[in-house]
Amino acid sequence: MTTEAATPRLSSRPLSKTFLIAPATPMPAAGSPAGWGRLIGASAALAAAELAMSVERPVLILADDPRHADQLEADIRFFAGSDLPVAHFVEWETLPWDSFSPHQDIISQRLNVLAALPSMQRGIIIAAASVLQQRLPPVDYVAARSLSLSTGQTLHREDFTTSLVAAGYFRVPQVSEHGEFAVRGSLIDIFPMGADAPVRIDFFDDEIESLRFFSAETQLSGEKISRISILPAREVPLDADAIHRFRDRYRERFEGQPGKSRVYREVSDGIAHGGIEYYLPLFFESTATLIDYVPNNCVVMAPSELDSLLRQFWAEASERYELCSLDPERPILSVDETFVAPELVATELEKFAVIRYSARSLAEARNVVNHDTRLPPAMKIEARYEDAAATLMQFLQAFEGRVLFSTDSPGRREQLLDLLTGRSLDLVRVDDWQAFKAVGQRIGVTVAPVDNGVLLPGAGIAIISEQQLFGERTKSRRRKRQSDRDPETIIRQLNDLEPGSPVVHEEYGVGRYLGLITLETGGITAEFLHLEYADGDKLYVPVHALDLISRYTGASPDNAPLHRLGSDQWEKAKRRAIKRIRDVAAELLDIYARRAARRGHSFHWPETDYRSFESGFPFELTEDQAHTIEDVLEDLASDKAMDRVVCGDVGFGKTEVALRATFAAIHGGKQVAVLVPTTLLAQQHGHNFRDRFADWPIRVEVLSRFQTAKQVKDIVAGLRSGTVDVVIGTHRLLQHTKDFHDVGLVIVDEEHRFGVRHKEAIKSLRSEVDILTLTATPIPRTLNMALGGLREMSLITTPPAERLAVKTFVSEWNDVIIREACLREIKRGGQVYFIHNRVEDIGRIEQRLQKLVPEASIRIGHGQMPERELEQVMLDFYHRRFNVLLCTTIVESGIDVPTANTIIINRADRFGLAQLHQLRGRVGRSHHRAYAYLMAPPRNVMTADAIKRLEAIDSLEDLGSGFTLATHDLEIRGAGELLGDTQSGQIQEIGFSLYTELLGRAVESLRSGEEADLEAPLHAGVDINLHIPALLPDDYVPDVHLRLILYKRISATESAAELRELQVELIDRFGLLPDSAKNLMRIAAIKQSAAALGIEKIDAADGGGYLVFGSESHIDPVALVQLVQNDSRKFRLQGSHRLQIRDDLSDLEARFVIIENLLRDLAVKD
Repeated sequence: MTTEAATPRLSSRPLSKTFLIAPATPMPAAGSPAGWGRLIGASAALAAAELAMSVERPVLILADDPRHADQLEADIRFFAGSDLPVAHFVEWETLPWDSFSPHQDIISQRLNVLAALPSMQRGIIIAAASVLQQRLPPVDYVAARSLSLSTGQTLHREDFTTSLVAAGYFRVPQVSEHGEFAVRGSLIDIFPMGADAPVRIDFFDDEIESLRFFSAETQLSGEKISRISILPAREVPLDADAIHRFRDRYRERFEGQPGKSRVYREVSDGIAHGGIEYYLPLFFESTATLIDYVPNNCVVMAPSELDSLLRQFWAEASERYELCSLDPERPILSVDETFVAPELVATELEKFAVIRYSARSLAEARNVVNHDTRLPPAMKIEARYEDAAATLMQFLQAFEGRVLFSTDSPGRREQLLDLLTGRSLDLVRVDDWQAFKAVGQRIGVTVAPVDNGVLLPGAGIAIISEQQLFGERTKSRRRKRQSDRDPETIIRQLNDLEPGSPVVHEEYGVGRYLGLITLETGGITAEFLHLEYADGDKLYVPVHALDLISRYTGASPDNAPLHRLGSDQWEKAKRRAIKRIRDVAAELLDIYARRAARRGHSFHWPETDYRSFESGFPFELTEDQAHTIEDVLEDLASDKAMDRVVCGDVGFGKTEVALRATFAAIHGGKQVAVLVPTTLLAQQHGHNFRDRFADWPIRVEVLSRFQTAKQVKDIVAGLRSGTVDVVIGTHRLLQHTKDFHDVGLVIVDEEHRFGVRHKEAIKSLRSEVDILTLTATPIPRTLNMALGGLREMSLITTPPAERLAVKTFVSEWNDVIIREACLREIKRGGQVYFIHNRVEDIGRIEQRLQKLVPEASIRIGHGQMPERELEQVMLDFYHRRFNVLLCTTIVESGIDVPTANTIIINRADRFGLAQLHQLRGRVGRSHHRAYAYLMAPPRNVMTADAIKRLEAIDSLEDLGSGFTLATHDLEIRGAGELLGDTQSGQIQEIGFSLYTELLGRAVESLRSGEEADLEAPLHAGVDINLHIPALLPDDYVPDVHLRLILYKRISATESAAELRELQVELIDRFGLLPDSAKNLMRIAAIKQSAAALGIEKIDAADGGGYLVFGSESHIDPVALVQLVQNDSRKFRLQGSHRLQIRDDLSDLEARFVIIENLLRDLAVKD
């Protein structure tokens, strides 16, 4: 018989010690499972948490799939609080026999769970059901290969680093992710698997002196710890014994010559082959499964459909085996060698106490309980109605028990509290579930990740989630903070500078960087930046003068100029650029002044209506989006005419900005025109605008070639009468500018894609209405700063939440890979771009693809097709009428197709890095994992540059400095568009950094009414020579690249505090400063003081030295005269610009002290 789990009625008294679901049933015996039915919504997680708290033994809860496991984890952590250990054994996130391994963070999390499981006494383990079928290393593997370190322990360093390599850790110059270590003198940095942060181990000889966590981003140390456990770096061992075992078994298992197999060759060389996890059985005598790791007294909560879930995984793996077993270079193990069969899993589970759970009611039987839970009724908050919370209030009046509202963010919580306050409700803000159970108030509001609410009538409790109140909402996931990657910082800091890269020296022009070189001059060892100019001329720049050097950007490295030393080539180039810069600055100021003088329309709109419209946006705004919307609304509300540029990548949310501005303008009584470059975009915008304005009395029309003459006539009539509020169209719309009843806002999308004639027409509109321009061409932030607000600009650079990095593969054309890529996407209901950039043989590629993937429906699109036909193809692709689009690069900037998540680029070696990046950006626009396959010929027939580009795009899946530089080419294009195309030539001649610096100075001077003196040297810096070694020795910072970056950072510091901070960081990361490094830091400090005083040169050696004052120095003349009068033997003026020092300065400390004191004495006292 079925029993209802009844718990005493509790309406509004605290219930901190009460269990609401779990202990209502006795614990089942091993081999005779119990059933828990009707666990609706979040009640399954609540039941698991309460069960684990009541039985004091571990509970393993199995989920239907990885997504369900994530949701269970979030819910269980909420209900369990901090009292109960919760571990999630995650999926690999790869398909069976994939040729790439899971992300290091995933392996780290899995190893951490495996290490803790055997000794776990209480708590919850969450895993997707299919994980039970994965083969894992033997249970003693993790413990046997872990290493425990503690302070005071003696450890031979070389043996330790050797054992780290054997455990699968990578040696790198700088540690940034799990599984890496770096050695620097007495310090070893390591990011142990399972740890939340990397650890810095400081040795004194072979004794561990200290252990400290440090930040992977800043590399600065944090809290001290006394011990740390270092787990192996992967689930597969790669020491000599394991490799030997693998080789023997591989030869036994596979026929033919093993040397021809990539897997065999790489593992033999100690390399972790991509997808090595699927060869795990070859490394061990026997394997284990997750069930072997959990303690014997563990209680297992499994979905009631577990058997069918296991069979489904087995069927999918078998199907995939047929696909993957065709590659002779990569033979794979059979399905039952790689995975555990469903019936074996079922047999293993019989040893445990098992509870089968389901959201449905289970059939009546012994040991089956259908819990008293219900789905909450509909109670959506309708912002459009007079009382938005009417249905919610009906529920609160009808339900007699206590209610907990869970919201996704603090902002949402406050919104709900505002809505409920003032309605005589017994309300309280609570931090978590335990707090809600402990308080006396009837209604609690909290921030929690609960997706699906539940009613527990027997317990007198309702849990209502945000989704039930506000509808479907995409939550922004907490993601690892990406460090701010501003292109200019990267250019200035010389990161990733390779020998042969063009660099700009502000005095000598554009040369090529050859590396760092140590030279001895006058018996003093110093390090220099080695540059080469035209005709092989060399220039050696001392490392303390690196503030004069910046990376050259403005053209591709191959097209960068190469100046001749000793000629006036560089001066002429600078003069030409300066002349043009003055004109640009004057023109910009003129436009700005005219616009400032013109009064615009000040819009006003009902705030409640706007808030209601805002709540219809189904995503959480990113910070950049929120700022941009604020800026636009402020512009509309002010009486100045708006002319704002909103810049952001496709899919970063510019359309929402346009929608909000449209809403405000229409409610302010005006019409809105939206101009787009292509008919397709007009259709897509029309669709989006109609969707968002569906609940409002707003008429949206689209004017494009898809309309008949009669439709156009009706739309124009509506524009004249004012019944059409929004019109979206291509350049055809410009013919109807006189037909508007009262247009107040024009939104221009991708202005640069309009022709010159149309651009002029748009320009003439500027003097009459508010204009909002949207562009996806990136515009550099520095240029924005240099313009100092002459053009209002908002940048949206944050990608939306849940956008995953695109998984990238580079390979030669391979039928198996292409078939697999297309099938993987088609099977999950997605679409594929196949880029082939040669129209002449695109038909041949179509036939080949059709043969390879007969399941696919393929259409062709390229620029030589009639325009209407091409538009139709793109439209059909957007509407998912076919699933593989074989096309040229026309998709580079086109419509957004969120369901297209795989892109295959044929002959990727023929594309530039920026273009590859942009093409790859067409996919990965939803929360699905996206894939990019770059097909290229064998390495020996590619150019070195092509190999470099493909390696760069392959290694940088996240947006790192390499991409910022790739997109920098595009930014320069963006700069040209903003300032007029003629500027691109000037930018190319002198480099982007110098150009923006000069433009900034010109704008600043003209603004304050002065003539801009751009000929004046920029900041030639102070030339200092104290004839002492001042460098970072290579045994202190062994990595050349890192040394160059540090030199650049030292020379770029602008204050004593900044320099001190950098010194602390150096000691922290590399140990105590050697003397030559101390000298370098002191010289940098002297340089700062001298620059502030306008001193151009300081030279000091054993027998004395001299200072040279600049023409505009800021020294105290009285102090200088007194100095010479009081000690004329030591100090003497030579002319008005040179101060001679005659003294014995053979003692280095004395040399530093006299210069430092001198600069302090000569400073003007406040």
